[in-house]
Amino acid sequence: MPNDSAQFAPCSLLIAFPSQRQEIDCKMRSNSRYADSGNAMKRTWTIIGVSDVPGSFKWYQSLFGQPETPPSHDDFGQILDTDGTVLLCLHQWGAHEHPSLMSPDEASPGNGLLLFFRVDDYDKALNRARALVARFEEEPHVNPNTQTREFSLRDPDGYYVTISALSAPQRRGSARRRPIKRLQPTKARQEVAGATSAPSRG
Repeated sequence: MPNDSAQFAPCSLLIAFPSQRQEIDCKMRSNSRYADSGNAMKRTWTIIGVSDVPGSFKWYQSLFGQPETPPSHDDFGQILDTDGTVLLCLHQWGAHEHPSLMSPDEASPGNGLLLFFRVDDYDKALNRARALVARFEEEPHVNPNTQTREFSLRDPDGYYVTISALSAPQRRGSARRRPIKRLQPTKARQEVAGATSAPSRG
């Protein structure tokens, strides 16, 4: 799975991994043309504190149906989409001395945070999720606001995770279109057409 997302690295991660600073800086400079052309690219890296990065990494890979691979570091890992987009960052509690990632004892797990993922393989994700937890926080249902199916569960650290279908299921027959009937020419139109197409007599 490609990992070209370093070009969007926030300052906190540049400090955490100074050995990668030069490489990341070069990638960011190479993409400065997007900002110059008015097409600046923006990405959000959601970083959560976890007690076991490799264990959480494996859990999320299983939830998303991804091949099992180890995280890049024992204290930091990125769950990536197939196109390299960062879905979630897992950060060891207390590593690198980030103020908000020092200890899980500062607040209840996931307080003020909802990890909401939209997937295009909802039914398969539902089956994978059932194999990961003993019970759901919310059983599968249709969200009345988005009209999409979703369910919710807790990850190994207690974070609240919601999986939503990418789009609402189509009703049977809704995608079918009635065949367009060609307008049959009236008698008057036929007479006009015949007059205009008749060869002139000299």
